[in-house]
Amino acid sequence: MRISLILFISMVLLSSCNVKEADVLLKNGLIYTVDSEFSVATGMVYDNGRIIETGDWQDLQKKYLAGIEIDLKGKPVYPGFIDPHSHFYGYGTFLGMADLGGAKSFDEVLERLKKHSKMFPGDWLVGRGWDQNDWPEKVFPDNKKLDELFPDKHVVLIRIDGHAVLANAKVLGKAGINGDTKIEGGAVLTTNGIPTGVLLDKGADIIRDMIPELSEEEKQKVILKAQAECFKVGLTSVCDAGIDKELIDLYDRMHHDGELKMRIYAMLNPGEENEKAYMVNGPFVTERLTVRSVKLYADGALGSRGAAMLEPYSDDPENKGIFVVTQQTMDSVCEKAYNAGFQVNTHAIGDAANRMVLQSYSKFLKGKNDRRWRIEHSQTIHPDDLNLFGEFSIIPSVQTTHCTSDMIWAQERLGSRIKNAYIYHSLLKQNGWLPNGTDFPIEDIDPLKTFYSAVFRRNSDGWPEDGFQMEESLTREQALRSITIWAAKAGFEEGLKGSLETGKVADFVILNNDLMTTDEDNIFSTKVLAVFSNGELMIKDKSLEWY
Repeated sequence: MRISLILFISMVLLSSCNVKEADVLLKNGLIYTVDSEFSVATGMVYDNGRIIETGDWQDLQKKYLAGIEIDLKGKPVYPGFIDPHSHFYGYGTFLGMADLGGAKSFDEVLERLKKHSKMFPGDWLVGRGWDQNDWPEKVFPDNKKLDELFPDKHVVLIRIDGHAVLANAKVLGKAGINGDTKIEGGAVLTTNGIPTGVLLDKGADIIRDMIPELSEEEKQKVILKAQAECFKVGLTSVCDAGIDKELIDLYDRMHHDGELKMRIYAMLNPGEENEKAYMVNGPFVTERLTVRSVKLYADGALGSRGAAMLEPYSDDPENKGIFVVTQQTMDSVCEKAYNAGFQVNTHAIGDAANRMVLQSYSKFLKGKNDRRWRIEHSQTIHPDDLNLFGEFSIIPSVQTTHCTSDMIWAQERLGSRIKNAYIYHSLLKQNGWLPNGTDFPIEDIDPLKTFYSAVFRRNSDGWPEDGFQMEESLTREQALRSITIWAAKAGFEEGLKGSLETGKVADFVILNNDLMTTDEDNIFSTKVLAVFSNGELMIKDKSLEWY
């Protein structure tokens, strides 16, 4: 009878006071809507996964009868963080590989491999994350120790940037690679005519393609594992930069089955089968999956001296890096994408690669436009080329943690050209916005580290004390926009997500510290308290008493 009475009173209140029903009311919070005014609210109401209204929580409480009220107790709320350039599936597979990231020597790499091999016996031993720039002697390793320690295994070790691999002799033999092997768009490193085991760019691709493919069941497991890790750090949307039809089909099935909640912006690898499936009929868009871009690579990476430079490397005067695509191929893909209404998103690190991409894009874009073609990384830009971003509305898609990872050794590669690298503020001014991701698993997936690197331009050790080329830093507001609304805009999804505004999806994250005001020393200790996707609670810290 008591329940009936409460329901009756509620119905009377609804009818007499024009009170509306809703699923959830957030109250007593600090809610950064990240709208055009960067307004802050104390309350937010959503229903059926969509935001109805934000504003003063006491006013909202009078207007709505919510099934659940969440007292935020002053905690800050932000739109769900978005990573506009990552390798989501690759990260899932990486979680099953030997983790070589942060190893301070090749000997440490070998010790980690020994432990991993005992835990995961099999014919293939795969590791990822090594970086010779972190070792006492900053030179590429060779495969002699791998052959001694693992004579019966196929061993492939992927460098941190994914643009180089170290393979043992067993793998090289299987691939038919010897000291005379030539690879267009890649390289086989040799000593006295004998392969060292290190292959760059297209050469690395050949070796990676040999690693046995996972079954569909295994793929689903690594996808869900990657999703869980992303939710933990506040990510509600990711990009998967450069994937094929089969994986996109799997994402779509898992979304429909309800297993996969992560919103995914997929960049399509070029190729007849992929293009026929997803490009010919124009953009493919569901609420959680968008396919409207094609991914190209112009060059390699700076750390492995594969980035294509206009002038030779300061620490390797015979080397200008590697172009991994021809101008003809790039123009051909650009033409097909333009006609299909697709973005072209091209990896370019070196100033020569960026120049080629800018010139190629300009042939089709012909001036100001809203095509939002992107240059992924936009890492080193010749001063003569900077204005082309604004002139042709080309979007620099950056990863600010690349700067704070590379700055320790990047000047050795670039010399005085370092002033033309990692110029995020200058790039931002070209179009007034830019997306900011991580390129994970190359960098840490945590968007708070992305934010920190953008604003303070120091690494996790607080180095350098005064920040690295601070004239190229972003403000806190710009940094937050770069991982929310601008990241959404980079995929034409700003009408769906990226800010907490009426009609958008209720994707949001609750933190224990306010990124806009907290001392910089607190940012690395900031905790994700809760993450909601489409209004559904994905994770909750045990310290929270509600829900």
